Amino acid sequence: MKNNKLAVIYALISVAMWSTVATAFKLSLAEMSLLQLLTGASFFSTLVLSLFLLYQGKLSIALADIPLNVKSILFLALLNPVVYYIILFKAYDLLPAQVAQPLNFTWAITLTLLSVPLLKHKLTKHDLIAIVLGYSGVVLISISGKSMTGELNYLGIFLALLSTIIWALYWLLNARDERPPIIKLFQSFLFSVPILFFVTIIFEGMPDTYNIKQLYGIAYVGIFEMGLAFICWQLAIHYTDKVSRIGTLIFLSPFVSLFIINRVLGEPLFATTFIGLALIVIGITIQNSVKTPQK
Repeated sequence: MKNNKLAVIYALISVAMWSTVATAFKLSLAEMSLLQLLTGASFFSTLVLSLFLLYQGKLSIALADIPLNVKSILFLALLNPVVYYIILFKAYDLLPAQVAQPLNFTWAITLTLLSVPLLKHKLTKHDLIAIVLGYSGVVLISISGKSMTGELNYLGIFLALLSTIIWALYWLLNARDERPPIIKLFQSFLFSVPILFFVTIIFEGMPDTYNIKQLYGIAYVGIFEMGLAFICWQLAIHYTDKVSRIGTLIFLSPFVSLFIINRVLGEPLFATTFIGLALIVIGITIQNSVKTPQK
C-alpha cells in the first residue's frame, strides 16, 4: 500500500545517515586500519540485515536461496563490500573528506559511461552534458583538495573515481538479478565477513582488543552506512508511488555532509568544493530529467 508521506520520511532518514558517513569514515580510519574497519563493519551490517529479514519473515528464504546462487553471490560479495569499500576507504584515508565524498558521488555518471560498452546504450546529449558538468566538478573539487593539503593526491583521486566504477558495475550486475535487493545485500555481506576476516588476518592481523572509539566507529559504519540507510531507502521506494518524488532528496546528502565535515572534522570549506559539487548534481539532474531512448 502506497504512502508518500511515509516514503519521504524513510528517504530523509536515509539521507541523514548517508550525510554523516564521510565524517564517520575519517574518524574511524584515524583509529584503525581500513581492513579492520571494513571487517568489523561488515559483521554489524550482516547482523542488521539479518534481523530485518527475520522481522519480515524472510531470513529463512534468504538462507535457503544461497546454495542456488553461490557463484553469483560470491562474485557480487567480492565487488561489494570487499573490493568497493577497500578502495573507497583507502581514498578516504588519502584525501580530505570534502574531496573523497563528492568524487564518490559521481558514480551515477560513471554508470552512464559503463552502460555504453556493457549494455550497448548510446549517449544522448543530456548524458554528454552530464559527463562534462560532472567531471568539471571533479576538477574543481580536486583543486579544493590541493588548496587544503598543498598538493594533489593523484592516487587518492584515482581511487575515489575507481570506486565509482566498481559501484556502477555492481549496480548493473544487480539490476539483472531478480532477487529482492535486501536479500541480495544480506547475502553479499554474509559472504564478505569470512573473506575479509581471513584477508585481515593474513595482511594485518586483528587487534587483541578494541577501544571504545574503535567499537563506536565499526558499529556506526556497519549499522548505519551499510545497513539501516539501505533498508530505509528500499522502504522509501516501496511506499512511494513515484520514485522520482524521493529520488531528488538524495542530492541533499553531499551538501549536508560538507557542513558536518566542517563542524566535526574541522576541514575548512572552499568555494570550489561547493561549485564542483553543484556541477555534479546539476549534471546528474539533467541526465535524469529527460527519459530518451537508450538504444
